[in-house]
Amino acid sequence: MAKISKKRKAALEKADLTKEYSLTDAASVVKDITYTKFDASVDIDVRLGVDPRKADQMVRGIVTLPHGTGKEVKVLALVTPDKEQEAKDAGADFVGLDDYIQKIEKGWTDVDVIITMPAVMAKVGRLGRILGPRNLMPNPKSGTVTQDVAKAVKEVKAGKIDFKVDKTGIIHTSVGKVSFSAEQIAANAAEVIQTLNKLKPSSAKGTYIRSITLSSTMSPAVIVDKNAAI
Repeated sequence: MAKISKKRKAALEKADLTKEYSLTDAASVVKDITYTKFDASVDIDVRLGVDPRKADQMVRGIVTLPHGTGKEVKVLALVTPDKEQEAKDAGADFVGLDDYIQKIEKGWTDVDVIITMPAVMAKVGRLGRILGPRNLMPNPKSGTVTQDVAKAVKEVKAGKIDFKVDKTGIIHTSVGKVSFSAEQIAANAAEVIQTLNKLKPSSAKGTYIRSITLSSTMSPAVIVDKNAAI
């Protein structure tokens, strides 16, 4: 029988992990059972009743969290010279084009989001084999390929995130930090759930949202009452 760690034992003593909680209560429990010395991320996992192998059931979307992610997002803007100042003024951490494309080709990927313009996608496209596996490839559907670079940069900095269902039918994304209040975490999680409901594929049959859990970087998962959350 596997040995239970001291922290997990403490978590089990503090909360009933078989019980279903409201979003706010689940967030409060996660905060209570997190023992990391750093400000851990709080994640939401939503299991969907979809088959991601079918193109018409691939759930992907963007959402702006009302309280942000709590994370300092490093943004690279790959833009033409006439857009550089606009991107810098909006808060992009790195701005340029050919020089950064060369850096990426040599292996540099120290950014969280890359925003670019339709006019330069021909150049950026050849970076797909490097950026694709790291989920950094700009995409019009996620709003990271746009003519309005300044708006895109500001939205990402303010807490806009994109998500995509994985091959097992689960959406996994961050909804804040343990230092957030339970109400802030719950509000961010609710925004993700509402967005998922709007994205329900017409071809999806049966129960769409099958389960919801909240957890921190190192905590056990806390079950959310999906009927109350949706």
